[in-house]
Amino acid sequence: MDLVYKNEQPLFVLSLVISVLFWLVLILATFGGVLLWLLLFFLIYLFAHSALISYLKGTAVRVSAVQFPDLHAQVLAACEKLGIQQPPETFLLHADGVFNAFATRFLGRDFVVLYADVVDALDEQPGAISFYIGHELGHVRRGHLTWGPVLWPAGILPLLGAAYSRAREYSCDLHGLACCQNADDALRGLAALAAGSKRWRTLSLEQYRAQTAVTGGFWMSFHELIGDYPWLTKRMECVMARAEARDPKLPRRSFLAWIVAVFVPRLGIGAGTGGGSLIAVMMVVAIIGMLAAISIPAFQEFTMRARVSEGLITSRQVEQEVIDFARETGEWPASNEDIGWDANRDAENSAVRSVVVTDGGVIIVTYAGPPTQLEGKTVIIVPVVEDGNVLWDCTNGSLESRYRPVRCRKQE
Repeated sequence: MDLVYKNEQPLFVLSLVISVLFWLVLILATFGGVLLWLLLFFLIYLFAHSALISYLKGTAVRVSAVQFPDLHAQVLAACEKLGIQQPPETFLLHADGVFNAFATRFLGRDFVVLYADVVDALDEQPGAISFYIGHELGHVRRGHLTWGPVLWPAGILPLLGAAYSRAREYSCDLHGLACCQNADDALRGLAALAAGSKRWRTLSLEQYRAQTAVTGGFWMSFHELIGDYPWLTKRMECVMARAEARDPKLPRRSFLAWIVAVFVPRLGIGAGTGGGSLIAVMMVVAIIGMLAAISIPAFQEFTMRARVSEGLITSRQVEQEVIDFARETGEWPASNEDIGWDANRDAENSAVRSVVVTDGGVIIVTYAGPPTQLEGKTVIIVPVVEDGNVLWDCTNGSLESRYRPVRCRKQE
């Protein structure tokens, strides 16, 4: 049975292409500097996520063949059905009444956490617990935990990030269904999320699925389009449709909601709903700051080099005048007057404050700002005669070597 929701793979490919292009451009734009920031982010994530793993190991109950063997057997059975060779470590955690479960990954190891309240509530229908186990194993099997960091750039995009997240949830529901003995187990598992620890038993599944009809309005469409999870009524309809081998009956979303949702970036990554996530916002701000910190100095350096090159273009005209003077007189000029160079001509080049010829035909180019780092800096150009040819040594002066053309940098 195909356990992948129809939209997940296309959305994954699109997200992967966008993300890979983003990372490549970012690496090139920052000359590889972003890799150091990514390492820093990884270390921060490592310490932050280690707190969760440590909490699980120190507080939650690890499910094993000895500790809660019934849950352990269900995990192994689900792994076998889904073709997962290495079962993840499974924990049972009291979560103050929260009905849920989650999967996570730390240093190459997968973890599944079941909340005690949902397990206790479904004690009369243990097959429904298999749905929860299968759903979280779906994240493991589909590599959602592994690809998450890679796909982060596409994940914050309006519509796309949330759509891929919802598609993953639909796929994981299909994995949960595959781990159940019958469809009723899966549906009752979802019913517990809707009606709570007692009322799920008497919830009318047909009436609840009928609520799907109202999800096509503007507000419900909009909030689903910016959310990480589909509406629970739609999840139940899709599970029932798969069990009955038919297409789900889902209303079209409001066209206006699509238009408005385009302007809402997905910042609630991992939060369960679209909207604000402080960590995601901090990551966006940090990347913008990182790009500014790297690209602004790079742009300033590029501007400096361009203005230095402008000044050297002017100096080449003077160099030719110096050579002509030396050939005619047999001596090097000692001033601008000797070669008839009008000092006012320097003003034509905004990068140059002055070009002065001194003893021995030496040319001193003095630069003007902006930028301020260029103000008053000099390049001293010295004529050198080799085999009857005049060569020009431009490695002297106060201008830093990194701003000079390669031919004007001193060899170290």
